[in-house]
Amino acid sequence: QVHLTESGGGLVQAGSSLRLSCAASGGTFKSDDMGWFRQAPGKERELVAGITSNGDITHYVDSIAGRFLISRDNSANTMYLQMNDLRPEDTAVYYCSVINFDRLTSASASWGQGTQVIVSS
Repeated sequence: QVHLTESGGGLVQAGSSLRLSCAASGGTFKSDDMGWFRQAPGKERELVAGITSNGDITHYVDSIAGRFLISRDNSANTMYLQMNDLRPEDTAVYYCSVINFDRLTSASASWGQGTQVIVSS
């Protein structure tokens, strides 16, 4: 089973940018559709972006479309989320996961620690 480690979060001002990374070890990263989820305080965890195994198809929720870009480097077993024009409502813990791209749901048995993003106004 693939082990995923998120990094790159931080405290930034509104309008700033961050790039999150998801490093994979073990498993079959190159064959897995992947996604970024986030969970804000008091809210359910939600999928914000997904990418197919070879990177040819991506999906974004409306709230981040045009601001965030998901990508992956299969040679480095790493997935990224470039976040631009951050807003206070983007504040959340961000997680990566193997996903079922057809259903846009997590296909992982467990979650990592995630990486915290805090956007101040």
